[in-house]
Amino acid sequence: MTHQDGNVTPIPDEVGLLYDAVVDSAAVTMGKNLHFGYWEPSDSELSFDEATDRLTDLLTERLRIGPGSRLLDIGCGVGTPGVRIARLSGAEVTGISVSEEQVKRANALARSQSSACRAEFHQANAMELPFPDASFDAAVALESMIHMPDRGQVLREIRRVLRPGGRIVLTDFHERTPLSPAHRAVVNQLLQDIMCTMVQVDDYLRLLRTAGFQFKEMVDISEETVRRTFMALAERAAHMPTEVLSKLGWKSNPADMIDISGFGYLLVVAERPMATG
Repeated sequence: MTHQDGNVTPIPDEVGLLYDAVVDSAAVTMGKNLHFGYWEPSDSELSFDEATDRLTDLLTERLRIGPGSRLLDIGCGVGTPGVRIARLSGAEVTGISVSEEQVKRANALARSQSSACRAEFHQANAMELPFPDASFDAAVALESMIHMPDRGQVLREIRRVLRPGGRIVLTDFHERTPLSPAHRAVVNQLLQDIMCTMVQVDDYLRLLRTAGFQFKEMVDISEETVRRTFMALAERAAHMPTEVLSKLGWKSNPADMIDISGFGYLLVVAERPMATG
């Protein structure tokens, strides 16, 4: 796996503790979803919260699920995407996170929904999924692969728990174009603050093949996600109380990321092959 200079491999327990500690502050910064927004066209008038829901929907459209399907939500956050997917698709959603506090909030959100919304959340490590082989029809990893210490191991585990023909739909950070030394320093500070890494696009072709997946789709959606997300985060940070920012403890400033075109956002779709013979 190609990690960029200066990045430290995330440790799942430490990532969990990070999100336990910043769950309230992150909610103020990121809103109800803890992921980027999607604006198409890039000058769309969607609010940040609407755009984050739109990104959830963009991935859901590629999952090929419906009533009766079982979906694994890897890195579920506080449950907003998983509950939305369960409510709109009719699928049964099982989410996991390494953060105990996130799981508590996700289950509270799920309990607040109607009985028709079938979603539950567990504290678990994606490197060692606590589920039987071939127990899910699809899996989604919305901005969680960035935190994985070994993307290949996670993909192998996902393939194991997917039924033949099941899809994985994920997003990841990638180096879109070579970063200048100044831009790399800014990006690396962000990655260190949120305990994540970037990849090169070519990494995924090898990772998917090695894990036993069939490649289906790879789209660079940076134009629709990155700049507007950092603009929204910078605006929110500018109006945030000092005590909220101090709880986050991050040294990076989202405003510094707005014009770094080399920081990219990738959408990947792959499928476990159907059984033969």
